[in-house]
Amino acid sequence: MTVFQPNSLNEALELLNGHPEATLLSGGTDLMVGVNFGRFRPSAVVSLNRIDSLKGCELIDGGATLRIGSGVTYAALMASEVASLAPALVEAARTVGSPQIRNAATIGGNLGTCSPAGDTLPVLSALGADIEIASIGGTRLVAFDDFMVGPKRSCLEAGECVIAVRVPVRSGWQGFAKVGTRNAMVIAICNVAFVADRNSERVTLGLGSVGPTILNAPDASKWIETRIDWQDWTCLASPDEILTEFRPLVSSAARPIDDHRSTAHYRAHAVGVLASRLLSRAFQPEVRERLHG
Repeated sequence: MTVFQPNSLNEALELLNGHPEATLLSGGTDLMVGVNFGRFRPSAVVSLNRIDSLKGCELIDGGATLRIGSGVTYAALMASEVASLAPALVEAARTVGSPQIRNAATIGGNLGTCSPAGDTLPVLSALGADIEIASIGGTRLVAFDDFMVGPKRSCLEAGECVIAVRVPVRSGWQGFAKVGTRNAMVIAICNVAFVADRNSERVTLGLGSVGPTILNAPDASKWIETRIDWQDWTCLASPDEILTEFRPLVSSAARPIDDHRSTAHYRAHAVGVLASRLLSRAFQPEVRERLHG
């Protein structure tokens, strides 16, 4: 196995162009598990760890968009301005692995692995993020929902790599919740991101580990959007309506399977419960007070 360690993005893209079979290495927390257990043996690896231009966060588009470099680790996310601009992303990052893993694992690596159980991916879907992809021929933007095409499969072509994520800065409230066999160092049985955007008066949900890709629940979103007083920031749906109408709409959007971590039935039930809890958190009095200034 040949390992290349470029010091710049241009050098990395040149290497990928010359070695289209090469595997990209970012944090390595997923890749090295496969290598160590003998499940994967790449002929060539291009490590992105020395490329400083992939490790920053910045506001662009006049402050309307947060651009996060693909080499930003989860630990760095949690310590940056992302905490105030995209808090659900930080909540998801906090649930990933151990402190050691969070110091190595990157958001670009999560996208590269493209697992439906990836904790940051439902958040990127719910926020309407775009993925910035580069090759020797230039760059292109792909909506997250078009980037992930199947379990551990993305739209990346030979010679391409993810260089950044562009996240719209949303007003209102956003949150993330996860079910696992314990609170840390666990692959999600299911996870949910919930975004209520006050400016657009839209609710979006990202459902993880309940289908081949990150799923949305458009019927549930439409149902709750009509039951929110967006100016007063109040949910008009009763607890009984949320239990008997909203929760089943979320569960029906799931397409889970039975596997060694859980059953399809439990996963579908759990995403409905998580979404309902996030809805309740979104419209707590303290959130209303904060939004009213």
